[in-house]
Amino acid sequence: MRHLGRTLLVTAVLLAPLTATTPASAAPGCTSSVPYVSGEGGYATYRIPATVTTDRGTVLAFAEGRRGGAGDTGDIDVVLRRSPDGGCTWGPLTVVAAGDGDTRGNPAPVVDPRTGAVVLLTSYNSGKVTEAQIMRGEVTPEQSRRVFVQRSRDDGRHFSPPREITAQVKHPSWRWYATGPGHAIALTRGPYAGRLVVPANHSASPPPGSPDTGQEPRHYGAHALLSDDGGRTWRTGFVDDSYDGVHNANESTAAQLPDGQLYFNARDQHGTSTGNRLDSHSGDGGESLDRPYTVQPTLNDVPVVQGSVLQLPGRYRPLLFSGPSVPTARRALAVWRSTDGGATFTKALTLSEQPAAYSDLVPLGRKTVGVLYETGVRGTYETIEFRRLPADVF
Repeated sequence: MRHLGRTLLVTAVLLAPLTATTPASAAPGCTSSVPYVSGEGGYATYRIPATVTTDRGTVLAFAEGRRGGAGDTGDIDVVLRRSPDGGCTWGPLTVVAAGDGDTRGNPAPVVDPRTGAVVLLTSYNSGKVTEAQIMRGEVTPEQSRRVFVQRSRDDGRHFSPPREITAQVKHPSWRWYATGPGHAIALTRGPYAGRLVVPANHSASPPPGSPDTGQEPRHYGAHALLSDDGGRTWRTGFVDDSYDGVHNANESTAAQLPDGQLYFNARDQHGTSTGNRLDSHSGDGGESLDRPYTVQPTLNDVPVVQGSVLQLPGRYRPLLFSGPSVPTARRALAVWRSTDGGATFTKALTLSEQPAAYSDLVPLGRKTVGVLYETGVRGTYETIEFRRLPADVF
């Protein structure tokens, strides 16, 4: 209760009307900016935000630039805008991974703590096939979901060409595959310090003797990609392979807690259990889970949608979660806090009552937190906004 008065005050300030402008300029001490406006820059829609802060303090805002509309299939690029001032103003849009008629997306960026390089994982499929066809196994391996990695050594100004790592991280029986979306993490403490951990998800072909509908949600599962050499080589860590239809882990996100444990939180893709968020922990750097994914009941306000987690720096500071806060609709983006390592969450702040969907949290030093999220006035995917929040609210 001690945060209630301060939370309401900050909420009132942050609910001030916003203006979506291409330059996304703002005065020092700004609270918000809009790096992406659908219909501008040659793209019909911008979706799937992901963000990190580099060692030089530059904020990188990745997204999917969708040329043909809001759909998940078709000609889709991974695009980027850079901010030198904590998300107040943004440089020009650049294309990091060009679809060239195909689909590139699900950006999962992370900063390598040993070199400062920005490592970016993305997913690919042919622009001529749909997720449903991939789920049903009706496509060739070349058309299906594949995984790529890129690096930037100059603070996100330029990236290396996408390099395929599908054979290292995708099991032959998997069909759908998605990195992130949202930031990945670099472990900074404990015996696995320096390891890069990328939360991901997949679908599997049905077991022998079962009907192959291709779209049955019981075939969804989460997993982690691990690299111990700064992103040069990759392997699969834990694999959630229950496929029982009760808990369908999908679009997962991760944070390292102050004690070194990893916390994983995932969308429940229409499982039969009550609740739309699942979570688990890992004590061995993502190699395995301490227990199977189970429902996180204190996040039942969240609809079926991607979310983000972020551990604030400092031993006694909270773990945050962001996502829409209306169980039946993608709207009213909020941030929750946990002071017990993800065992329970309490809503701390509602950013707006407007439509909202995917989001990604990023630290901006010790005093400020950034949230990059999809929103709009009439529709959910009109803009991708960057909101700056004072960390002491949480």
